[in-house]
This record gives sequence, structure tokens and C-alpha cells, in this order.
Amino acid sequence: MKKILLTGFVPFLEYKMNPTMQIVEHLNGEMMDGYEIVGRILSVDFQLSAQQLKQHIAEIKPQIIISLGLAGGRFKITPERIAINVKDGEVDNNGYTPADESIYDGGEDAYITNLPIRNMVNRLCNEGYPAEISNTAGTYLCNNIMYEGLVYAKQHKEVRAGFIHIPASFDLAIQHGKIPGWNIQDLITCIRLCVEETIRATSD
Repeated sequence: MKKILLTGFVPFLEYKMNPTMQIVEHLNGEMMDGYEIVGRILSVDFQLSAQQLKQHIAEIKPQIIISLGLAGGRFKITPERIAINVKDGEVDNNGYTPADESIYDGGEDAYITNLPIRNMVNRLCNEGYPAEISNTAGTYLCNNIMYEGLVYAKQHKEVRAGFIHIPASFDLAIQHGKIPGWNIQDLITCIRLCVEETIRATSD
């Protein structure tokens, strides 16, 4: 059975919940066109989350790696185009605040995803869901994990990897008070559609 590793994150910063957890938990174990989705939740910790991702990859040996992150304030589904070799930003959940650091000393400056992000966006828009390609995954944990996944994909040419940022859920938007939100079922549907497009592109 072919595997898709789907990851999300625990809550972080001012966000008391993280809808990526709900999406990953909901889709965990789902079968799609000969693939099994294996969902895993990562810590919001620069070093630990990278180790966790590598452990999950070694255990699952996925053909596809799709990581999800919350982009509080965005109002569209935004597959990411590029990950950069930089750690810089706000404090993680264990108190670490990187500044102008490399993810890998001497590593590639950037990696471009090999997920079919244009197909994803077109499919979502055709289905009535606001979506666009994002050209920055930031320099926080989301970029960090995207970069790690793409390092693995570059070493294993048959593997596709990348990252999708999602808006907040309604529950989180209400709790936060200053960001837009989506229905969680719509978020789940959108990620399922993105997975379908990735499987289709992988099979072509």
C-alpha cells in the first residue's frame, strides 16, 4: 500500500487551537486511489519537529509528503511554492527564538515544491473554494518543515513533497477575535481535493 504522510501542528503563539490537527486527525487512515493517508501531529519546536518529521518518514516511507500549517489572517487555501534555508521569527513553544539561522549549514538556499500546486489551486477555485499559490512560507516552523520535506524529496526522486497553509477555522477565529475563519468541514474537503490532485499528478 502506498502512503501519504500528512502532518499538522499543535497550537502555538496566540492561537489556542490549531485546525491542522483536526484535519490530520480526520483524514488519518483514509484510503484514496490506492494510497493510505497517515496523519501525524508535529511539535511547534524547531529542532524537535524536524526530528519528528524525519522519524515519521523513516517509519512510513511515504510516496507523498504534505504538511499543513495555520496562517492566521489568510482567507484562502494557499499551497506554498518555495521553502528557504532560513530560521528566523517568533519564539517556538519551547522558548527558542532563532535569528538569521540556516536550517542546514551549507544547504541549498531554497527548494521548489514538486506538488502540483497549480492544479490544486485550479481545482479548489473550480469547486468554489478561494485559493491561490503563495510564494512565501515565511521563516517560522512551516517553512522549516517544508524545507525538511523537500530535502528528503530531492534525495528520493520518486517522492513528492510540499506544504499547504490554511486559514483559521470558525472556532479559532471566534476565540481569537481578529482573524477570518472557515468552516472546518470545508477545510477538510479542500485538503482532500489537494490530495486527490497530487495522486492524479503522481499517477500521470
